Amino acid sequence: MLTLGVETSCDETSVALTSGRKVLANAVSSSVHLHKKYGGVVPEIASRLHVEYIMEVLETAMESSGKKIDDVKLVAVTNGPGLVGALLTGISVAKSISYAKRLPLIGVNHILAHLYSAFLNEDVPDFPFTGLVVSGGHTALFRCDKVGDQKLLGQTQDDAVGEAYDKVAKILKLGYPGGPVIDKMARRAKGKSKILFPRSYLGKDSLDFSFSGVKTAVLYYVQKLRAIDEDLVCDIANEFQEAILDVVVEKVCRAVNMTKTSGVVIGGGVAANSRLREKLSEAGSARGFKVHFPKFEYCLDNAAMVGVLGEALYKRGHRSDLYLSADPNLKA
Repeated sequence: MLTLGVETSCDETSVALTSGRKVLANAVSSSVHLHKKYGGVVPEIASRLHVEYIMEVLETAMESSGKKIDDVKLVAVTNGPGLVGALLTGISVAKSISYAKRLPLIGVNHILAHLYSAFLNEDVPDFPFTGLVVSGGHTALFRCDKVGDQKLLGQTQDDAVGEAYDKVAKILKLGYPGGPVIDKMARRAKGKSKILFPRSYLGKDSLDFSFSGVKTAVLYYVQKLRAIDEDLVCDIANEFQEAILDVVVEKVCRAVNMTKTSGVVIGGGVAANSRLREKLSEAGSARGFKVHFPKFEYCLDNAAMVGVLGEALYKRGHRSDLYLSADPNLKA
């Protein structure tokens, strides 16, 4: 079944052609370079760029796939959560194609699509599994029993992981986005540092997250410094990253114990973080659960994950219609 996937929830404009778990094309255009000087995504800029590039990205995907629009059998589109202006662009295009070609339409939850990006691997996760979405806007744990059947176990009460990375990168004057550069600087830290930032576990049984405290601790620490050189920046980045990821790994382990699952699936932009991959893989080996990460090209926002999940949901009876609308606060 050839599925046309559309993703415009934030600052990536993406269109993909998928069939089952096979990706025939996945075209992505990002406006991240335009947001750098602001230290975060500006909704108006993102929305305007979606409008400007969506048709070009669609044409690129069609050409790359070697398929024609008449070959498409299903249209899947992200309808939330996300920036409402950005979402509306993708939904408008998807609904137009659905109406013009009389194709079935299905709305896809952006957060859950990130989880199912791991299904684009050769080694597919088995149900049930514990799912973790870690990105710039979301940090949440799920128990997933089957496609379309999941339960939210815990989520961030303030900053998402990626958001905390961006804010600390701004404090350290490392630029935007913060995740990749902090991961890079942390790798360059020399030896054991005396810096210690707090880990917020929110109680022994909690599966929720809170990262505003560690972000504030970094701010106060830097404000007290008379001078800061590159080595110290690396030490701060390393300790901040360890504080964040210690909490994430501990919460995943708690969730596995509570759900009695043997597999963990990670999704979202922070899934590309090298240290997160190391720490979770080590925890899985030590505690007897298998960790599934998406391929690096499917960690960031992309339409391939939307197409794959959309087709899986469609085959299980899920449907949308032309009244489908953007829901910026859509719950998983």
